[in-house]
Amino acid sequence: MRSLVLVAVLAGALLMPATAHAETAAPHTGIHVRDGRLVEATGSDLVLRGVNHDFMWYPDRNGSFAGIKSAGANAVRIPLGIGHQWRRSGAKDVATVVGLCKANRLICILDAHDTTGFGQDKKAATMAQAVQFWLGLRDVLVGQEDHIIVNIANEPFGNGTTMPWVQQTTDAIRTLRAAGFRHTLMVDAPGWGQDESFVMRDNAERVRDADPTGNTVFDIHMYGEFDTAAKVNAYLSSFTSRRLPILVGEFSGEHQWGDPDEDAIMAYAEARELGYFGWSWSGNDKQYSYLDLVDNFDAGKLTAWGRRFISGPNGLTTDTREATVYRNAAGTSPARAPQQVRVLDVTSSTVTLGWKPRRNASFQVVAVEGAAEVRVATTSRSTVTVPKLRGSTDYTFAVYSRDLLGTRSPRSALVAAVTPPA
Repeated sequence: MRSLVLVAVLAGALLMPATAHAETAAPHTGIHVRDGRLVEATGSDLVLRGVNHDFMWYPDRNGSFAGIKSAGANAVRIPLGIGHQWRRSGAKDVATVVGLCKANRLICILDAHDTTGFGQDKKAATMAQAVQFWLGLRDVLVGQEDHIIVNIANEPFGNGTTMPWVQQTTDAIRTLRAAGFRHTLMVDAPGWGQDESFVMRDNAERVRDADPTGNTVFDIHMYGEFDTAAKVNAYLSSFTSRRLPILVGEFSGEHQWGDPDEDAIMAYAEARELGYFGWSWSGNDKQYSYLDLVDNFDAGKLTAWGRRFISGPNGLTTDTREATVYRNAAGTSPARAPQQVRVLDVTSSTVTLGWKPRRNASFQVVAVEGAAEVRVATTSRSTVTVPKLRGSTDYTFAVYSRDLLGTRSPRSALVAAVTPPA
């Protein structure tokens, strides 16, 4: 595990002024991009947090959708086969997936998976073949723009700077728009999704500008290439500073090709309010079982990676908010985590915390160590002093709120403090 990346140091690293991409005057019908952020048709900010679920290989494990929702996710990313490397997911399969997502109040990201590593993997499909796959599903996807994002091609090229990622990606976007797709489109980086040669990073504006609607989101996969906090921060900030929408579509706690810094990935995503998706719910081959979040698709049997990802620092339960398309339909309002949590004062035996005030709410302060929490204070005020601490000790805290009906919010962002010697 990596040392925790404090979100406080990121206060100056959020979105910087930039010229927004001019969008068409046509009204948005669903999820779309506005000023470099993903939003819903209502204009509500949409920060997608969830997991990848291997529907392509396990089409009968549909109880997983309820488990993923219960883990705190607001979205799920689904690999689909296009009939090149893996069994083709037909219109009936896709309709089933979309129905399960909607029944479990999840935003659905659908990805064409057979393109993985084209140019190095001889079995991989081309991006043009992925586009034809989507065109064949047009009738089942149109009208679902509030609930679906179309991930055009998973990890569409292997490593190298000569891969024609820019041209083929822009061609794919234009073809789908011409065919009437009004969904938000998501494009994966080359380099097996990790953009090791920075092709996506350095050409992102060209790809965005190829979309006449401006509704294209960039997807980076963070495995061994992102083994330090500095690399994670530099890559994500290169997009947010230009107001380019990005999320982390895949990452894990460990990997056979390098050790991802999962703590940094989750902390920087939380600080910038960016989406992330862990790989994966369950069903990886035995030698890669460390990638499973739960054992044998059982939501009650979290693995070490599952505990870290779901309830650890900046995990799914921190500040994941359900999409308003589901909340509004149910007539409910979101319970939002306390905002602007910060350390106000530190002594050798106390830490004083503060956060943004909220009417008609109480607050629970917890000390966090790994995936474990211990409640240390309850208050109706927006500040609290935690007593009886040890000197020369690192502490990490977070805050929950409860409304008048007793509904508890997600956990706030984490803050840390070091007490001086007694």
